[in-house]
Amino acid sequence: QLQLVESGGGLVQAVGSLRLSCAASGNIFRINAMGWYRQAPGKQREFVATINSGGNLNYAYSVKGRFTFSRDNAKNTVYLQMNSLKPEDTAVYYCKADLQRTGIMGTYRYWGQGTQVTVSS
Repeated sequence: QLQLVESGGGLVQAVGSLRLSCAASGNIFRINAMGWYRQAPGKQREFVATINSGGNLNYAYSVKGRFTFSRDNAKNTVYLQMNSLKPEDTAVYYCKADLQRTGIMGTYRYWGQGTQVTVSS
């Protein structure tokens, strides 16, 4: 069974830092891309950052320069280092993976369960 397990959320004061992790496990053949999205109360889920199999990174304008996305291919794990956090970064952060599974045709999208990040002013 494929799983995306996020960790690292919590409560932090403004200008503080948090590091989120997302580990993918199961019969994974190939990960094409992984990313982070977030959803604040009353708002739609929005893109935060993504990395593809070639290592190309993209960040939302609102987090560029403050957040850093990295990965450990051997562990099928990605990280989101969040610095200089602002109250407007408060949201549930979701990990997304576009991947191929062993023995199954096609590329499929999976989501983690989400981890809450709360930034107090």
